[in-house]
Amino acid sequence: MKKGFLIDMDGVIYGNDTLIPGADKFIATLQKEGIPFLFMTNNSQRTPLDTVNKVGRMGIKIKEENVYTSAMATATFLSFMKPNGTAYVLGEGGLITSLLHNGYTMANHHPDFVVVGEGRNFTLEMVNNAVDMILSGAKLIATNLDPSPKKKGWANLGIKAIVAMIEEATGKKAFSVGKPSPVMMRSARKYLGLEARETIIIGDTMDTDILGGVQLGYTTILTLSGVSKKEVLGDYAFKPDMVVHSVAELDLEKALALK
Repeated sequence: MKKGFLIDMDGVIYGNDTLIPGADKFIATLQKEGIPFLFMTNNSQRTPLDTVNKVGRMGIKIKEENVYTSAMATATFLSFMKPNGTAYVLGEGGLITSLLHNGYTMANHHPDFVVVGEGRNFTLEMVNNAVDMILSGAKLIATNLDPSPKKKGWANLGIKAIVAMIEEATGKKAFSVGKPSPVMMRSARKYLGLEARETIIIGDTMDTDILGGVQLGYTTILTLSGVSKKEVLGDYAFKPDMVVHSVAELDLEKALALK
């Protein structure tokens, strides 16, 4: 049975802009063995090409088809919900590009959807416009509900904070597409051309990557090189199939034999 990997990025492949030691060799092994993989990220700001260039500077050579973002998942989802619809976007390049690619038109009046993604360029006036649009019938979509890191000097608020503001102002709840939503988890797996039992997800976060994988019956591997630490694993009612310190320590043969 063929198997493939959905691989989170920040905390698994790199931390901020620094390669996690051995991650480049792990990806090179997948490529050498012909094992399919996707870098799967909740970040909707970057395009796949942006990601290719980012990891390329770290010594990892991939193609755009090796990247799947929450922007891509969101655009695919909306194209099924309402083909050729309209959207008012609080977000940037990757999200807008994905929506346009899927037949959507950007609208400043009476859009079908208000879509919230990462970004630093939208203003409070734009948020006010979004509130009015939602109160007039537009549906609120979040590319993800990642929280803010709660660190001094952090440039971007987590989308969860922006969405919470809009939800409070409108009384409407957002529908989130990104991890751990089964919408993104399933669409990424289909994009890779695998069945659920053939899919292995590697992530550093119990609340997103591992939770989403468990819910859909994927094989799950937690790395301790990012957010989640070993001492908190007992706090969860679910557990990963394998725990490793980093992908550098991952025994590929054992991983492929899981389940």
